[in-house]
Amino acid sequence: MRLVLRLFKWFLGLVAVLLVGGALWLYFYPPALIRVGSNYAAKIICSNVFIAGRDPQTVLERDVQAPGHPLLKLMRVRVEPSDATVHTGLFGVFGGGLAVYRGAAGCAAVPGGDVNASLGTHFEKPKSAARGAGLWPDGPRIDVEDHPLVAELLNDRELTGPGMRAVIVVQDGRIIGERFGAEIAHHTQPLIGWSMTKTVTAALVGTRVLAGRLSVEDDNLFPEWADDERAKITVADLLAMESGLAFNENYGDVSDVTRMLYLEADMPAFAANRQLEGPVGEVFNYSSGTSVLLSRVWQNSFEAPQDALAWPYEALFGPLGMDSAVFETDPHGTYVGSSNLYASARDWAKFGQLLLQGGIWRGERILPEDWVRWMRTPTRASNGEYGRQTWLHGPRANTPHGVPEDEGFNLPPDAFWLLGHDGQTITIIPSLRMVVVRMGLTPSRLGYKPQALIEALAQLPGEME
Repeated sequence: MRLVLRLFKWFLGLVAVLLVGGALWLYFYPPALIRVGSNYAAKIICSNVFIAGRDPQTVLERDVQAPGHPLLKLMRVRVEPSDATVHTGLFGVFGGGLAVYRGAAGCAAVPGGDVNASLGTHFEKPKSAARGAGLWPDGPRIDVEDHPLVAELLNDRELTGPGMRAVIVVQDGRIIGERFGAEIAHHTQPLIGWSMTKTVTAALVGTRVLAGRLSVEDDNLFPEWADDERAKITVADLLAMESGLAFNENYGDVSDVTRMLYLEADMPAFAANRQLEGPVGEVFNYSSGTSVLLSRVWQNSFEAPQDALAWPYEALFGPLGMDSAVFETDPHGTYVGSSNLYASARDWAKFGQLLLQGGIWRGERILPEDWVRWMRTPTRASNGEYGRQTWLHGPRANTPHGVPEDEGFNLPPDAFWLLGHDGQTITIIPSLRMVVVRMGLTPSRLGYKPQALIEALAQLPGEME
């Protein structure tokens, strides 16, 4: 009996040692997956608290845990308003998730734990011009009374989809229909566009081309590429996702994209270090790293970093009246041109309207002539699916492999799309003079396809003529 007790005590001691050792290992050397999850949670909560004014626990539960990896359900959050930081971790202890809010530069994950080193180059957003009380886009008022059929469609939850947070329908430059989800406190609340940001990055490249400071034929873009075939990569190759660079865009694991966004302080340096996996200009590879490189390219066309940081607001958001826009940078001051633009749904609609109008706003040319036409021209390497940071079909969702994304929908053939993670879309239809913004928290596994809403709007009798 004594021997059994001694063995049992020995076993309990061994278990205790293993548990303590495992906890210490997780604390001091957390695996990359836990670090990615912790920093992702911290970054998402930081942006939604300090930019969108939301409750941190609500963001954790609804935006981070509900749609995400099972590991995220074990995350806990603590917000420190005094230094504008957000701390997260597995059970609140493991992973060391940290993000910091930096005013005009938005939030950034702090993968190294040094908040001061992550503050980036300080800059102030230019003050917004005074806005009148007129109809959108000149002011905040909308008049949708003459469009009851549009209202009826927007009341159909099957068409607007699960997790819908905002739908805006614009025709002839005016909002003719609008709906917001229960979580949206006001029409000015900023929402993340995720990969719709890539199309904004293409527009910003266009503004530098218009200014004469950049050409799509420019090559030798980074010193790291000087002595190999990557020196041949042009701005045009990057815009078309045809750089030939290897980049893993899998969001479900520790991959190039999740490592870049949540474990790297200098995102373009990480992306620039990827090697070629195919010939330059011949292979399509959708890559968030490519869009971050484009941000660095156009920012490098300025001599002073502060001037580059102010440029999106001076050249694009300011003229359009996108007063809610917050474009986040990485800790080193590069705009996260793949993913991290926050703006209200109405302001996203303004950007869509700019594209519909061929880059002209209130008679002023914002983008070079034919720039938007070039953006929406299909590329050979993408088999006609993609232009320049712009899609030519709607989201795939649960479309079976080998079946076209728009199969089964009668859509206007000239429609082109901005597509973002978790159900962010802007559809631009020149033939109908229409822009449709749909934003939400709608993971692709739910199978929602906004193509049905676009088809229904396009087929309304008399409304869309």
